[in-house]
Amino acid sequence: MDYMQRVGSLLGLRRKDRRRRRRIEASEDIRVLVIDDSLTVVKVLGRMFQQNGFESVGAGTAEEGLEIVREHRPDLIFLDIMLPGMNGFAALRRLRQDPSTARIPVIMISGDEQSMARMVLDRMGADDFMKKPFGRAEVFTRIERLVLDGRLPPRATEVRMDMHAG
Repeated sequence: MDYMQRVGSLLGLRRKDRRRRRRIEASEDIRVLVIDDSLTVVKVLGRMFQQNGFESVGAGTAEEGLEIVREHRPDLIFLDIMLPGMNGFAALRRLRQDPSTARIPVIMISGDEQSMARMVLDRMGADDFMKKPFGRAEVFTRIERLVLDGRLPPRATEVRMDMHAG
Protein backbone atom coordinates (compact mmCIF):
# COMPACT_ATOMS: atom_id res chain seq x y z
CA MET A 1 0.00 0.00 0.00
CA ASP A 2 1.53 3.34 -0.99
CA TYR A 3 1.43 6.52 1.09
CA MET A 4 -1.70 8.03 -0.54
CA GLN A 5 -3.61 4.76 -0.20
CA ARG A 6 -2.71 4.61 3.53
CA VAL A 7 -3.78 8.22 4.08
CA GLY A 8 -7.03 7.59 2.21
CA SER A 9 -7.61 4.46 4.24
CA LEU A 10 -7.05 6.33 7.51
CA LEU A 11 -9.49 9.03 6.42
CA GLY A 12 -12.07 6.44 5.40
CA LEU A 13 -11.72 7.22 1.71
CA ARG A 14 -11.78 4.11 -0.42
CA ARG A 15 -11.67 3.80 -4.15
CA LYS A 16 -14.61 1.88 -5.38
CA ASP A 17 -13.44 -1.28 -7.03
CA ARG A 18 -15.96 -1.87 -9.81
CA ARG A 19 -14.57 -5.30 -10.52
CA ARG A 20 -15.76 -6.60 -7.16
CA ARG A 21 -19.39 -5.84 -7.92
CA ARG A 22 -20.98 -8.39 -10.19
CA ARG A 23 -22.33 -6.82 -13.38
CA ILE A 24 -25.96 -7.40 -14.33
CA GLU A 25 -25.78 -8.96 -17.79
CA ALA A 26 -28.25 -8.63 -20.65
CA SER A 27 -29.80 -11.78 -22.09
CA GLU A 28 -27.47 -13.76 -24.33
CA ASP A 29 -29.88 -13.78 -27.24
CA ILE A 30 -30.11 -10.03 -27.83
CA ARG A 31 -29.25 -8.63 -31.25
CA VAL A 32 -27.09 -5.49 -31.31
CA LEU A 33 -26.72 -3.24 -34.35
CA VAL A 34 -23.60 -1.06 -34.56
CA ILE A 35 -23.87 1.83 -37.02
CA ASP A 36 -20.49 3.51 -37.47
CA ASP A 37 -18.43 4.50 -40.51
CA SER A 38 -15.29 3.26 -38.74
CA LEU A 39 -14.85 -0.40 -39.59
CA THR A 40 -12.57 -0.66 -36.54
CA VAL A 41 -15.36 0.46 -34.17
CA VAL A 42 -17.85 -1.92 -35.80
CA LYS A 43 -15.41 -4.84 -35.48
CA VAL A 44 -14.28 -4.05 -31.92
CA LEU A 45 -17.84 -3.65 -30.62
CA GLY A 46 -18.96 -6.68 -32.62
CA ARG A 47 -16.24 -8.81 -31.06
CA MET A 48 -17.13 -7.58 -27.55
CA PHE A 49 -20.78 -8.42 -28.10
CA GLN A 50 -20.10 -11.85 -29.61
CA GLN A 51 -17.77 -12.71 -26.72
CA ASN A 52 -20.65 -11.88 -24.41
CA GLY A 53 -23.08 -14.12 -26.31
CA PHE A 54 -24.89 -11.37 -28.22
CA GLU A 55 -25.61 -11.41 -31.94
CA SER A 56 -23.91 -8.43 -33.57
CA VAL A 57 -24.66 -6.78 -36.91
CA GLY A 58 -22.74 -3.83 -38.35
CA ALA A 59 -23.52 -1.02 -40.79
CA GLY A 60 -21.26 1.72 -42.17
CA THR A 61 -23.97 4.30 -42.92
CA ALA A 62 -27.23 5.42 -41.33
CA GLU A 63 -29.15 4.43 -44.44
CA GLU A 64 -27.74 0.89 -44.34
CA GLY A 65 -28.41 0.74 -40.59
CA LEU A 66 -32.06 1.77 -41.00
CA GLU A 67 -32.51 -0.93 -43.63
CA ILE A 68 -31.04 -3.52 -41.24
CA VAL A 69 -33.39 -2.29 -38.49
CA ARG A 70 -36.38 -2.96 -40.75
CA GLU A 71 -35.14 -6.42 -41.77
CA HIS A 72 -33.59 -7.78 -38.56
CA ARG A 73 -35.18 -5.82 -35.70
CA PRO A 74 -32.27 -5.35 -33.25
CA ASP A 75 -32.79 -5.18 -29.48
CA LEU A 76 -30.16 -2.44 -29.07
CA ILE A 77 -28.47 0.06 -31.40
CA PHE A 78 -25.09 1.77 -31.03
CA LEU A 79 -25.28 4.76 -33.39
CA ASP A 80 -22.41 7.08 -34.34
CA ILE A 81 -23.34 10.75 -34.63
CA MET A 82 -20.97 11.69 -37.46
CA LEU A 83 -21.74 9.52 -40.47
CA PRO A 84 -21.42 10.06 -44.24
CA GLY A 85 -24.74 10.97 -45.83
CA MET A 86 -27.47 10.91 -43.20
CA ASN A 87 -26.00 11.70 -39.77
CA GLY A 88 -26.79 9.89 -36.53
CA PHE A 89 -29.21 12.59 -35.32
CA ALA A 90 -31.37 12.21 -38.44
CA ALA A 91 -31.28 8.40 -38.12
CA LEU A 92 -32.31 8.64 -34.46
CA ARG A 93 -35.17 10.95 -35.38
CA ARG A 94 -36.42 8.40 -37.95
CA LEU A 95 -36.15 5.56 -35.44
CA ARG A 96 -38.14 7.51 -32.84
CA GLN A 97 -40.83 8.58 -35.32
CA ASP A 98 -41.57 5.02 -36.45
CA PRO A 99 -43.84 3.24 -33.91
CA SER A 100 -42.25 -0.11 -34.76
CA THR A 101 -38.73 1.10 -33.82
CA ALA A 102 -39.45 3.91 -31.34
CA ARG A 103 -38.79 1.75 -28.26
CA ILE A 104 -35.47 0.21 -29.37
CA PRO A 105 -32.77 1.49 -27.00
CA VAL A 106 -30.18 3.65 -28.78
CA ILE A 107 -26.75 4.54 -27.43
CA MET A 108 -25.18 7.36 -29.42
CA ILE A 109 -21.40 7.30 -29.85
CA SER A 110 -19.07 10.08 -30.93
CA GLY A 111 -15.54 11.37 -30.70
CA ASP A 112 -16.96 14.89 -30.47
CA GLU A 113 -16.28 16.45 -27.07
CA GLN A 114 -18.98 19.12 -27.17
CA SER A 115 -20.89 19.17 -23.92
CA MET A 116 -24.04 20.27 -25.77
CA ALA A 117 -24.27 16.88 -27.46
CA ARG A 118 -25.71 15.24 -24.34
CA MET A 119 -28.45 17.87 -24.03
CA VAL A 120 -29.38 17.49 -27.70
CA LEU A 121 -29.43 13.70 -27.34
CA ASP A 122 -31.72 13.89 -24.33
CA ARG A 123 -34.16 15.99 -26.30
CA MET A 124 -34.04 13.66 -29.31
CA GLY A 125 -34.67 10.49 -27.36
CA ALA A 126 -31.31 8.74 -27.19
CA ASP A 127 -31.02 6.39 -24.22
CA ASP A 128 -27.37 7.09 -23.55
CA PHE A 129 -24.22 8.68 -24.97
CA MET A 130 -20.75 7.19 -25.13
CA LYS A 131 -17.63 9.15 -26.06
CA LYS A 132 -14.88 7.61 -28.20
CA PRO A 133 -12.50 6.12 -27.36
CA PHE A 134 -14.26 3.74 -24.98
CA GLY A 135 -13.39 0.52 -23.23
CA ARG A 136 -15.18 -2.74 -22.61
CA ALA A 137 -16.21 -1.75 -19.07
CA GLU A 138 -17.91 1.42 -20.30
CA VAL A 139 -19.79 -0.42 -23.06
CA PHE A 140 -21.15 -3.06 -20.70
CA THR A 141 -21.94 -0.50 -17.99
CA ARG A 142 -24.21 1.25 -20.50
CA ILE A 143 -25.89 -2.05 -21.36
CA GLU A 144 -26.28 -2.85 -17.65
CA ARG A 145 -28.14 0.45 -17.14
CA LEU A 146 -30.60 -0.55 -19.85
CA VAL A 147 -31.15 -3.93 -18.15
CA LEU A 148 -31.68 -2.26 -14.77
CA ASP A 149 -34.14 0.20 -16.37
CA GLY A 150 -36.09 -2.72 -17.87
CA ARG A 151 -35.22 -1.72 -21.45
CA LEU A 152 -33.28 -4.97 -22.13
CA PRO A 153 -34.01 -8.45 -20.75
CA PRO A 154 -31.63 -9.78 -18.07
CA ARG A 155 -29.56 -12.90 -18.57
CA ALA A 156 -31.31 -16.03 -17.27
CA THR A 157 -28.73 -16.50 -14.49
CA GLU A 158 -29.51 -12.95 -13.27
CA VAL A 159 -33.23 -13.76 -13.07
CA ARG A 160 -32.52 -16.92 -11.07
CA MET A 161 -30.23 -15.00 -8.70
CA ASP A 162 -32.90 -12.33 -8.12
CA MET A 163 -35.48 -15.02 -7.36
CA HIS A 164 -33.21 -16.62 -4.76
CA ALA A 165 -32.31 -13.27 -3.22
CA GLY A 166 -35.97 -12.41 -2.37
